Amino acid sequence: MTAESPAVPRTAPRKEKAGERRGGFREVAGPLLELLDRPLTSYYLIIGCSALLLTLGLMMVLSASSIEALQETGTPFTWFLKQSLSASLGVPLMWVCSRLPQRFFRLAGYPLMALSIIGLLIVIFVGESQLGAQRWIDLGPIYLQPSEPAKLGLALWGADLLARRAKKGRIEWRQLLIPLMPGTAIVAVMVMLGRDLGTTLVLMMIFLSLLWVVGAPIRLFGGILSVAVLATLIMIKVEPYRMARINSFLFPWDDAQGAGYQSVQGQIAIGSGGWFGLGLGSSRQKWDWLPHSESDFIFAILGEELGLAGTLSVVALFGLLGYAGLRVASRVNDPFIRLAASAVVAWVAGQAIVNIGAVIGVLPITGIPLPLVSYGGSALLPTLAALGMLLSFAKREPGAREALAARGPGPASRALSWLGLGGPARRVRAGRREGHIDR
Repeated sequence: MTAESPAVPRTAPRKEKAGERRGGFREVAGPLLELLDRPLTSYYLIIGCSALLLTLGLMMVLSASSIEALQETGTPFTWFLKQSLSASLGVPLMWVCSRLPQRFFRLAGYPLMALSIIGLLIVIFVGESQLGAQRWIDLGPIYLQPSEPAKLGLALWGADLLARRAKKGRIEWRQLLIPLMPGTAIVAVMVMLGRDLGTTLVLMMIFLSLLWVVGAPIRLFGGILSVAVLATLIMIKVEPYRMARINSFLFPWDDAQGAGYQSVQGQIAIGSGGWFGLGLGSSRQKWDWLPHSESDFIFAILGEELGLAGTLSVVALFGLLGYAGLRVASRVNDPFIRLAASAVVAWVAGQAIVNIGAVIGVLPITGIPLPLVSYGGSALLPTLAALGMLLSFAKREPGAREALAARGPGPASRALSWLGLGGPARRVRAGRREGHIDR
């Protein structure tokens, strides 16, 4: 007989307590939450996202424009060199704006708004017309598009106007009628006269964001949207070609060789990319298939060459950039900074949504560029200036100035110091020698 082994009692599986689950989540998310709580998080997010989008944009402009540039100028680098020149001007402009005080931006909105209106008037009478849209002023070697700086002008002018009234007490919605609404309407109507629907939408986003931050009642938004819908119906009735555009948006494949051609070719480019794309520079649609592949539809070429991974990365970068701007607006108590930062986020993120939505076919084609990525110096310079302003505002977050002082001067300040021009860098070093600033 064999002795039976004693039965091993089964133990019930250990149940994980809710507190332990929360503790595990804290262990995973703790470093991320700690990183987000740092005073310079917004500052570095704005710099990092802007640099990545600008670098990616230069690469995509080179790829998307190379064939057309080779055919028209004999070299594939023409549009890339022009965009590189704009970037070489825009990056120092961004750096300068990051070091300017808030008072400068409050004062700059008024002349910038006035100059934009003058420029838009010039466009109406003697502007250059391309593809049915009258948006540019021909200055010989360059084309200037006044509607682009008008976005920055409206953001600064509107923010200062409402901030001044906010200091006097609660703003009544009737006070918004004059002069913010008329000023916005003047700029929007002048842009619409040039058949630039996309920029008009962005201007309305800036305007609505200012109203939202200042606490305008919901019924005011309803009235504004009702007027906008009525104006759209009137424009469709007056100019029937707009209805043709709407039909081409809703049913692009019904006229794939006509009104829906650009939308169809853009969707073909996006669909051809797959998960990881055909490879940088390997687009087929840029070979005279997709119109404006370097500007309005550069996102389609990006999707074709870098795939879904590339497009989602770009969307994530714009999302992080928008988060950083809203973080600045929420952490700084100054009314002007909150209004201006929110307006810039509505401008950059809203324009990105309109552009990407048009490329993937969920929004009508409006002809506006993808910020920081598409070809065009008139759009790039004001955008970089606005992001530099956000950097200046990010330094006003609690603890940000102390963290920057403890970090010491950056490469640009050290370079100026070597030339005998770096006053801030010398002051930091002197403070460290005297023990006022910790290393």
